[in-house]
Amino acid sequence: MTTETTPRIRGISSMATRQVLAELGTVFEQRSGSAVAIEAVGGVDAAQRVAAGEAFDVVVLASDAIDKLIAAGHLRAGSRVDLVRSSVAVAVRQGATQPDISTEEALQRAVRAARRIGYSTGPSGTALIALFERWGLGDEVRDRLTQARPGVPVGSLVAQGEVELGFQQLSELIHVEGITVLGVMPPELKFDTIFSAGVPVGLASGSPQAERVRQLLDFMTSPDAEAAKRRQGMEPA
Repeated sequence: MTTETTPRIRGISSMATRQVLAELGTVFEQRSGSAVAIEAVGGVDAAQRVAAGEAFDVVVLASDAIDKLIAAGHLRAGSRVDLVRSSVAVAVRQGATQPDISTEEALQRAVRAARRIGYSTGPSGTALIALFERWGLGDEVRDRLTQARPGVPVGSLVAQGEVELGFQQLSELIHVEGITVLGVMPPELKFDTIFSAGVPVGLASGSPQAERVRQLLDFMTSPDAEAAKRRQGMEPA
């Protein structure tokens, strides 16, 4: 059981890992008695808050963002722990025509045909814009793009009819009502993102709280956590 004298493990993450971290945090709390509270916000906002010195016990972001925070001295060197592999998926409004996205060529046709295209501020959004440029479609689609505000699911824009085709991490789309997930991006595009944890430099090494965080991350990378990761649209890293 948790006690009032046991400090809560406080963390911050991007929205993509919100559901899986909530599920794993609840299980860890039941097993260990250490309460876990991980706030999910837009990944850019999360990184900015960590860089600004806000106190957290653990940070979960895309691996490249974790590496940048380590390089800048905000997270402890050597503390990166890879947690999950996340795929980008494509969605349309429920009841709408479902275009073929099974190959790169088919996906390109779907993008050309879409009246409005929604994407996120996270790593999937950056990679998507780069893909459109590689296809030579940057100018063609620019006026048809809608970027969701940080923390706003692209799926909600799809469900409300604001965009016709939405791209975001599968984990963020599977819980949105009113949409149909067509599937993940074609494998040849390699759109997977690794989400990793890092430990802030302000968390005293060797302290009881640091040991609780280590136990949490050990659990989150153990075989016992794999079923929850898959339930939430992800794979073990």
